Amino acid sequence: MRPGIDLAGKRVLVVGLARTGIVTALFSAGYGATVTATDERPETELHEKAAKLRAAGVKLDLGGHRAESFLDQDLIVVSPGVPAKLPELELARARGTPVWSEIELAWRFLRGKLVAITGSNGKTTTTSLVAHILQTAAIPTLIGGNIGTPLLALVENSMDTTVTVAEISSFQLETIEKFRPEIGVLLNLTPDHLDRHASFDEYALAKMRMFENQLERDIAILNADDPEITKRMPTKPHIFWFSRQKRVAAGAFLRDEQIFFRNEGSEVALARRDEISLRGEHNVENVLAACAAAYLAGADPAAIASGIKTFKGVEHRLEFVAEVSGVQFYNDSKATNVDAAVKAIEAFPGPLIVILGGKDKGSPYTPLRELLHDRARLAILIGAAADKIAEDLGDAVPLVSAGTLDRAVNLATQNAQPGDTVLLAPACSSFDQFENYEHRGRMFKELVASLENQNQSAAGASAQKG
Repeated sequence: MRPGIDLAGKRVLVVGLARTGIVTALFSAGYGATVTATDERPETELHEKAAKLRAAGVKLDLGGHRAESFLDQDLIVVSPGVPAKLPELELARARGTPVWSEIELAWRFLRGKLVAITGSNGKTTTTSLVAHILQTAAIPTLIGGNIGTPLLALVENSMDTTVTVAEISSFQLETIEKFRPEIGVLLNLTPDHLDRHASFDEYALAKMRMFENQLERDIAILNADDPEITKRMPTKPHIFWFSRQKRVAAGAFLRDEQIFFRNEGSEVALARRDEISLRGEHNVENVLAACAAAYLAGADPAAIASGIKTFKGVEHRLEFVAEVSGVQFYNDSKATNVDAAVKAIEAFPGPLIVILGGKDKGSPYTPLRELLHDRARLAILIGAAADKIAEDLGDAVPLVSAGTLDRAVNLATQNAQPGDTVLLAPACSSFDQFENYEHRGRMFKELVASLENQNQSAAGASAQKG
């Protein structure tokens, strides 16, 4: 049994009014809590959201976080974008007030089994694929978390027979208390969010919190090929592995272009490698992890094979956009850190024109040097991190600063030759110029569509002249 919480009559403060905060405030008010919501933005930037919250009886404290709002609360729930070390939160903790992430609150209400997936890269693809496989297997499935739909929004549709598949971030794991998935997946550990976490070790510790409350009957699925994971193994749960490099004692692995699942000495074939439509070796790892999670959540081998074959990937993740005048355009706006950009570039033999930049997250860009030297003809830089990227890349590849994404697409088009690939793989977050990585990816696709339309119009005009 999960520990419940009776919100009726409780004083609940919700910190941060992005998508998760709105859902949390409305959920808590709906369960009888006296809710206050605070955000640094003024009411003029929240518009309908503020009106909707007030209509639900939520008190609003906008335009900044006032210390007095954090006092005398029974519970504080923080949105993922709010730093866990915010001084007002530290003050509340010192007074003994619980400070939770939304996933902690949601977990106490969710029914059924929870498959939680974290890692530096590949979370969205793997989460989507696990859910797709389970749905193919006719298992009642919900999908949410950091992938777009807060877990609290899934509570009402959850049942004892439901499997909820959730993408979980380090920001969400920082402020859990008893959160415990029946199946927890850790895909990889590479430096990320060092603009918020004080060090890589602190970031890795946040990720490993996924497993800290698990029991022996629970399952941890780990990447056997990642040394940062193998040296941080949890001790309580039943561990399964995934590997594209070697056979594992228990878990999913690749042998002779076939995916197998091994447990207690026996092996079952799940799918063939050539049935994977996703580009890149990193996606082979994501598929292996998804196979292990789906199989252990109850999917049969036939459903797993079918699910892999019919999965088309996710938006903004190595997403083919269009081919214009012999040049292919790919959108990997979800490559919000350096390692994700490395994996994106590795998925193409070249020649590439790569668009990099955005808000810096504290990691060096030097790991891109050799890859760009070998595969790219040009790197086009945008956003606040452009100068730092240029300094780290040096003379590894020709560089041009574009500032904005629309100018970058124009410059890419001017410099591209038939057979080239233009790849948006920013290696940065989007918050300097965009609402989120989805907004950035949609803008890229709109710019490419405009190019495509211009090209078709020009071709039509030429045909009429002929």
